Order: sequence, then C-alpha cells, then structure tokens
Amino acid sequence: MKAAVYYETGRPDVLQYEEVPDPEAGPNEVVVSVEAISIEGGDTLSRAGGEMTKVPHVVGYQCAGTVAALGPGVQSLDVGDKVVCVGLDGSHAERRAAPEGFCWQLPDGLSVEEAACVPVPFGTADDCLFEFGRLQAGQTVLIHAGASGVGIAAIQLAKRAGARVLATASRDDKLARLVPLGLDEGINYATSDFVEEVRRLTDGRGADVIVDSVGGTTLQGSLRALAYRGRCITVGDAGREQADRLDVSTLRPSNQSLIGYFLGAELLLDPRPRARIAEHLARIAAGDLLVVIDKRFPLSEAAAAHAYVESRQSFGRVLLIP
Repeated sequence: MKAAVYYETGRPDVLQYEEVPDPEAGPNEVVVSVEAISIEGGDTLSRAGGEMTKVPHVVGYQCAGTVAALGPGVQSLDVGDKVVCVGLDGSHAERRAAPEGFCWQLPDGLSVEEAACVPVPFGTADDCLFEFGRLQAGQTVLIHAGASGVGIAAIQLAKRAGARVLATASRDDKLARLVPLGLDEGINYATSDFVEEVRRLTDGRGADVIVDSVGGTTLQGSLRALAYRGRCITVGDAGREQADRLDVSTLRPSNQSLIGYFLGAELLLDPRPRARIAEHLARIAAGDLLVVIDKRFPLSEAAAAHAYVESRQSFGRVLLIP
C-alpha cells in the first residue's frame, strides 16, 4: 500500500509518499481501507517531534473508510462496514489497522468525509466542556482556536447547552464565520489582549470554563481569565510554545481548577466517551451538528497539507484522500 511516511521528525517536508507493507489485523482489530483522513493537531505535533514507533513511521490519529479484514475476536463489525477509527498512529495510509473498540460504524446519512472529522474533535470538545469543565446553562465559556476542529465542535456543543460562547481566532473573518455556529463574542488575539477582552465582556467576572488547546503563554493567560471557581482544561500545545514557568498561584484564592485532558486515555479506560462519540455521529448525520471541511489534498501531497494546516489559514478540517 501507499502511505505518507517519514524517517525522522521535523518540518512538513520530511513526509514522503512511499510503498510500505500492508497492515494485518491482530486480535480484536480490523483493517480499514482508508477513504478519508482528517489531519488532527496532534498529527502535526507528532510529525514535528513526537515518538516514532517504527521507521519509516506512518503518523495519524483518525480516518474513515471500509472494513477490509477482521482479526480474531472481532464481534461487532463485518467486512464491508463503513467506519471511522482512531489510534495513536497509522492513519496517513491507504490501509490502517485499528482496535475494534476504537471504531464506530457510520449511521445512515453520514458521509465518510464527515465521519473522518468527528471522534477526536467532538469527543475532546464534549469531555472538556461537560465531563471535566462541568459547563452549565447560563455560564460563560472561552474556547481558544475557535476555527480549529475542537474549537468548531466546542462552540456548537456549548451553544446548544445554553452557555454564552466566547472564542479566539487570529482573524476577524474567521470569527465572523463562527457566528452561525453559535459564537456570541469573538476575540481577535492578534489585535487585542484576550484576557482583557474576556474581563471586559464579562463585566470583570471572567469565564467559567476555558478550553485551551494552545498552551504556552496562552495557557498562562487563560488562568488569569477565569471566573471565581472557574475551570481551565488544557488539551494541547497547538501554539508550539512552552512557557518557562506556569504560575498557578492565582488558582487557590479563587477556588479555580486547571485540568489536563487526553481523549485517548478516556477511550482506553472508560466506555463513557465511546457512547458520546456515537451520539455525535448520529447528530451530525441528522443535521443537528455540523462538520466544516476546509480543503482536501491527495495523500501523495501530505507534506503540502501539513504545511497548510501549520500556516493557520485553515477553517475547520483539512482532509487527505488516498
């Protein structure tokens, strides 16, 4: 099969399009013939400097397609089923092996391309907002990187839960496109201090819940933008910046919380998010929630696709098509 591989981590141009051995289905695994690959933020971070389980390495969390083979013990899926699957790596290929428990069948009315964009962003957004953020109707949430996959999912879910939704982005046109999805107030972090804007928009109170996928100095600012008893959930380092020191001294006097989150651990250890992701797939198929696809690239142009994602021009998901 063909795959986008690399022999060392680095810039997008380390990706090469090569022939590699087909994966085999181990116990309780399926092999998926891949039809659409969503480039997740973790994919670009892994390619830039993550762990390589083998050389050449095939990166990638999430993809969708058709079940092509079953390993021993698989019970809920059959060859020919349409599925979306997640894993720690291996999505940037024509075929991918995945655990049965990390696959979801597509409901009627949901396209393969839409499905490829759902589990990681919507599962992450849902858990950050509700399971860990305990967001309630009438509260204010701040969502960083509003035009990202997690951001677009979180804006829709928070709005439907009755929250007041604030979000950041680097351009006013991106913020304008988020309004129909549920954004109440947009903050252009390139032209204003988001902490000051959150305080201004909440009459000095701050945000009850903050979903921070950026990290670094942005995460420090998020702590300063919290309301009394506010919860900040840190879910990534999309900003590719590490703060020298994170000052948490402001948390205790205001009974605030800083919570780390990783969807993979929840899927592995708790059946709860699996059912929630199935609900999101059904809601998207029914038109209640939306997936936003920005661009599609051939798998052979994975390097260009990763470079486009890292340019921060995208609005929504960028797909690779084998």
